[in-house]
Amino acid sequence: MWDLIAQNGAVLLDGLAVTLAISGAALLVGCPLGVFLARATLSGRPIAVATSGLYRSFWRGTPILVQLLIVFYLPAALGLTLVPTIAAIIGLSLNTAAFQSEIYRAGLVAVPAGQSEAARMLGLSRRAILLRIELPQAVRLMLPALVGEALTLIKNSSLVSVIAVTEITWRAQQIASATFRPLETYAIALIAYLAIAALLAGAGLLLERRLASAGRS
Repeated sequence: MWDLIAQNGAVLLDGLAVTLAISGAALLVGCPLGVFLARATLSGRPIAVATSGLYRSFWRGTPILVQLLIVFYLPAALGLTLVPTIAAIIGLSLNTAAFQSEIYRAGLVAVPAGQSEAARMLGLSRRAILLRIELPQAVRLMLPALVGEALTLIKNSSLVSVIAVTEITWRAQQIASATFRPLETYAIALIAYLAIAALLAGAGLLLERRLASAGRS
């Protein structure tokens, strides 16, 4: 295995960098959309509630592999061309936004309503209330679920290889085909995913402890 890593380490690291870049970009792009969907769900307006519900039902109820293929091939059918990496980010962003919206909704519901009402009486706008009062308090409650969603997103990023994105799974497939050593190659990719998951979980736990300490001080 070590000789395989020595010979193909640069290629695997390139694939790992693509995996992290796509997953990170999708998480960040999906964040504001998820907040918007959560606010729409909690708005009490029938059209907003129904629209956000349909969005969440579609993206949570259909296979992400099919979603990625649709996002990649639909623009081409309309005469547009999407770079595979961009299509992957769009597809993963739209998918994770649906899951993030549920996390944000649960976090916002957990914030005492009296604080938002007091802020409205003081003349704060809805945007200011969301950014200054609701989200800061909800983040500590949402953090474990958000870390879990980030881990899920990284695992789902392995599926973007079907639209020719050269992330780590794609690179592993290339190396396995060239060296005829699939077991070792995929084991290396598996270890890389486990390392990412461990680092992300550790960072989330550290941040959660710091936020808890800040809340007690």
